[in-house]
Amino acid sequence: MSSALKWMPLVAALALAGCAREGYFDDRETDYADAKLSKPLVLPETRNQQRFGNRMAVPESAGSFASVDSDFRLSPPRALGVGSSMKPGSVARRQAGDTRWLVVGAEPAAVWGQMEGFIRQQGLSIQRQEPSQGLLVTNAGDISLQPGLHAGISEVRCERNGTTQGDCLQALERYFESTTAVSSASSLVVQRPAEQRVRPLLEKENGQWLLKLPFSIQRVYAELNHQLEADFIVEGERQLLETSPQRHDFLIDYMVMSERDRNMLEIIISPDVRQMSQTLRLDLEATGPNSSVLTVSNESEREFSESDAHEVLERVADLLR
Repeated sequence: MSSALKWMPLVAALALAGCAREGYFDDRETDYADAKLSKPLVLPETRNQQRFGNRMAVPESAGSFASVDSDFRLSPPRALGVGSSMKPGSVARRQAGDTRWLVVGAEPAAVWGQMEGFIRQQGLSIQRQEPSQGLLVTNAGDISLQPGLHAGISEVRCERNGTTQGDCLQALERYFESTTAVSSASSLVVQRPAEQRVRPLLEKENGQWLLKLPFSIQRVYAELNHQLEADFIVEGERQLLETSPQRHDFLIDYMVMSERDRNMLEIIISPDVRQMSQTLRLDLEATGPNSSVLTVSNESEREFSESDAHEVLERVADLLR
C-alpha cells in the first residue's frame, strides 16, 4: 500500500469532523437574536482630557498594506517588545567597526541641555555651536547630537577629526546616567517635528521587496544587530544565527506565517509532517551617505515566496521604527 493511501482514513475522519450540526457549515444567521449589549467603554481618568475628551485614540499603524499579485495582504501585527527597548532617560552604547556612540532615551531637544551641562562640568570651552546641526565644538573635540532611529531617542558622539574619543564618551555616559531627570528646558530645535520624521519604507522593485532606510549603513547595522540579539531569541520561530560587521549581513532562522498557520490536514498531506523554520540572510547595502537598503534571501531548500519576503522585512522594519 502506498504512503498516500495509508493516510486516507485519517484524512476522511478529519474532513467529517469539520461538518457542523446543520450541514457542512454552522448556520449563524439568527445569532444576533441572542446577542447582549455590553457596558460602554470607559476611558481612564488619567488620560489627557484636553486632547482626547471622551474619544478613544486610534494609534498610528507602523506597517503597511502590501499587494501580492491580485490580493492585498495586511502586514502581521507588531509583536510586543519589538522596536526600541530604551526606557526614558536610559543610556546605552552602540558600535560599528571602530566608531562608537551613545543612545539616549530622550528627545534631542532635551539632550542638548544635558550636553551643555556636561561641557560646563568638564571645564571645557565652547568654540562653536550649531544647534540646528546638533553640534558643539569644544577645545577637546566635537560633541554631536542627532535623532535616533526610533522616535524619542537620541544619538550622541564624541569625536576629534572623525575619530571616537573613548574617554569623552565614557565620561558623557556617566554624566547621563547620573542625571535623574532629562532636562527639557532647552528651547533650541535640533529635531524635525515627529510628523516629518522619515521612516523605513518597504517597496517592491523589479519583483523584489526592499526595505529602504533613511540612515547610514553603520547606524542601521549597529541598531539592527542590537535589536535582533534582543528579539530573535525564540528557538524554532526566530533566531539570530550569525552576524558579519564586514559584510553588513545577518543570518537568521525564521518561521514564516504561512508555515505557522498550516492546519493539521495540510501538514498530513504535505511531504513535511512538522512545522519548520528556514534559514534566511538579511543583506544591508549603502545607497548613499545617509541611506541604505535591506533585502532578504533564502539560504534553505524550502520554498520562499514574495509574500514571505514581505513578512520578514516588515518584521525587521518594526525593529527600526
